[in-house]
Amino acid sequence: MKDGNQFDLIDRRILTLLQQDASISHVDLAQHVGASTASCWRRIRALEEAGVLSRPVRLVDPEKVGRGVNVICHIRMRSHAQDARKAFEDFVAERPEVVESFSMSGEWDYLLRIVVADVAGYNMFLMQTMLGHPSVAGAASHFALSMTKYTTAIPIADRG
Repeated sequence: MKDGNQFDLIDRRILTLLQQDASISHVDLAQHVGASTASCWRRIRALEEAGVLSRPVRLVDPEKVGRGVNVICHIRMRSHAQDARKAFEDFVAERPEVVESFSMSGEWDYLLRIVVADVAGYNMFLMQTMLGHPSVAGAASHFALSMTKYTTAIPIADRG
């Protein structure tokens, strides 16, 4: 791996393949990227040490575990003071229903992606939990009708 996130062709191939299947063996990975197994292992360790690669995970189909409803929720804060933002972000980090959270510019302060079993479950979460948080002034919810694209893979391009 080169400095400044300048990756060579093999690093880019490794990153692309690991995003598709984190369980691929080093032997299979080496065959796919055109390098030795030892070289792949060293490169993966270097990418981990540099913070480019984090922990491997397995993706779960939300519908198969009873969490098929995606809600995009905009949050407006009562206060933008640092302690209020930290309290809200800590609260969100502890909520398993919230799978993504973004601090935003513009009209709304946060954008959350929330997964729940059904509309009633979301209503309960919103009314009893989210709007009950002292930092939250208001929320706007948008229910996803279907997911037309989903990926966790980040495009790996040559910046050189």
